[in-house]
Amino acid sequence: MPTFSFAGPDGAKVSSKDLAGKPVLINLWATWCGPCVIEMPTLDKLAAGGLRVLTVSEDSAGQADKVKGFKAEHGLAHVQMLLDPDNDLSFHYNTGVLPTTVVYNAQGKEVGRVVGAFDWTGPEAAALIKAAS
Repeated sequence: MPTFSFAGPDGAKVSSKDLAGKPVLINLWATWCGPCVIEMPTLDKLAAGGLRVLTVSEDSAGQADKVKGFKAEHGLAHVQMLLDPDNDLSFHYNTGVLPTTVVYNAQGKEVGRVVGAFDWTGPEAAALIKAAS
């Protein structure tokens, strides 16, 4: 897992050190990305089931209120939203496509990656999550 520290729209910070010892899903997205918007409710359902789901906004700097509003408008109660205005994770993952999602096991090893929208409530997602457990 890459080393990172990002703040959420509420100012709460999360670093990769905070994630040690548990499986985690990291999703790169943006408020303007149509496939991201479609996928987000399935990520929220996944997070409601207990998996740590970090959605990292690749929106430009100064968009914290937009991200916070997006979460409220779409009723996303379980995903944790973070801000990456410099696109550091996008560069780390060497992707120019949103959404991009990476699943890590408890040891921080990448066990799955999905580029593009995905149904995180389906059987293929269950298999990826099982690989992380």
